Amino acid sequence: MPVRATAPVRWILGAAAATLLAGSGTISLQRRILYPRHLVRAQSDAGEGIPGLERWWLDVPRGRVEAWFLPGAGAGPDTPAPLVVFAHGNAEVIEEWTDEMAPYRAWGVSLLLPEYRGYGRSGGRPSQEGITEDLVAFLDRALARPDVDPDRVVFHGRSLGGGVACALAGVRPPEALVLESTFTSARERAWEMTRLPRSWIRDPWDSLSVVSAFQGPVLVLHGTLDRTIPHVHGERLSEAAASGRLESWPAGHNDLPRGDRYWAAVRDTLVRAGVLAPLDPPASGTQESPPPPG
Repeated sequence: MPVRATAPVRWILGAAAATLLAGSGTISLQRRILYPRHLVRAQSDAGEGIPGLERWWLDVPRGRVEAWFLPGAGAGPDTPAPLVVFAHGNAEVIEEWTDEMAPYRAWGVSLLLPEYRGYGRSGGRPSQEGITEDLVAFLDRALARPDVDPDRVVFHGRSLGGGVACALAGVRPPEALVLESTFTSARERAWEMTRLPRSWIRDPWDSLSVVSAFQGPVLVLHGTLDRTIPHVHGERLSEAAASGRLESWPAGHNDLPRGDRYWAAVRDTLVRAGVLAPLDPPASGTQESPPPPG
């Protein structure tokens, strides 16, 4: 199993320190703190035994970047499936999320897990520009497949990944956004911590501006006890969306429960976006089956 960084406030402390580093022009050190990929370990045999997994590679400066494509149940050239692009947090790697996001596949939705430059088995150096460029390339590859429906695409991002999902939405708008434990912007959160100029953060990851212009459904999932990215960021994102919905739990940053309520909210968002059809109502005298457990 990969080793995840344990400090619950790691990325936000990094963002705060990055403002100081940016003032002296140390961009590479700022990004090393904002993207603590050196603290994450990935296994060379990750992904073995996962049914249907395709491992993709993209050439970038200083190496190659990896992505995993996992077809949804029943997906094929004659039955093209919706697609969810999931972007993980800043101290995580893609293999941590195959089980967590499995309900999508059970619904018949294909899953794209793009890695970030410098993370896991991927080469290169992370930056907002580079990560966004890579995700566009991986997304375009997925949309060119005959078993993917290009008109039913959703982006789902967690923590830093919410900013990544929004950056991708700014150039390739999806049908819906799912933002989990996400900031309004990296610059804003760093300013809250330090009161130093927002412009000193070189990778702004401005989720709020993208959400404000987005016309599709936006589901915001956030813990009220989150000290890394406070709940008010989720509130602002939901309020800024033309069609926003906020679901809250008494949870922190890394322990948001992905149970029935979580997946019911996600599925409802996909239904509202026209990505999935509504579930058939239960027959008289029977109980409706819950969504797959997360």
